[in-house]
Amino acid sequence: MTSALSRRTILAGGCVLVGGCVVGVAGCSGGDRPPDRPASDAPIPVSEVPVGGGAVFADRDVVLTQPTAGAFQAFSAICTHQGCRVNEVVDGTINCPCHGSKYSVEDGSVVMGPAPLPLPRREVTVDGDSLRLG
Repeated sequence: MTSALSRRTILAGGCVLVGGCVVGVAGCSGGDRPPDRPASDAPIPVSEVPVGGGAVFADRDVVLTQPTAGAFQAFSAICTHQGCRVNEVVDGTINCPCHGSKYSVEDGSVVMGPAPLPLPRREVTVDGDSLRLG
């Protein structure tokens, strides 16, 4: 017995008869996040946040910084100017690609406008070799 089934048919049906056996198809994750991306509440390894700099975690809308060894800060990744997402941490500043606003890695304060306000703080705690957002 040969039949041509489209991917849509297989996913809609949920299972397929193959050689007399029913085989389930797991094609939907139920979320917008790719399967290799951690859940938004999963811990972040400390090693992903460099000393003297930081990293943007766009999937969580957060920027984590480590201005000095072991001192972690967390800020919203949404620029206070027009709501763009910041995209990088370079040379001690958190940078917005839309209009050039720059924020301090130490406290999220505006280093260069047009942003009118600092980045809002987020809660972060150290749990061994991981960081957890509150």
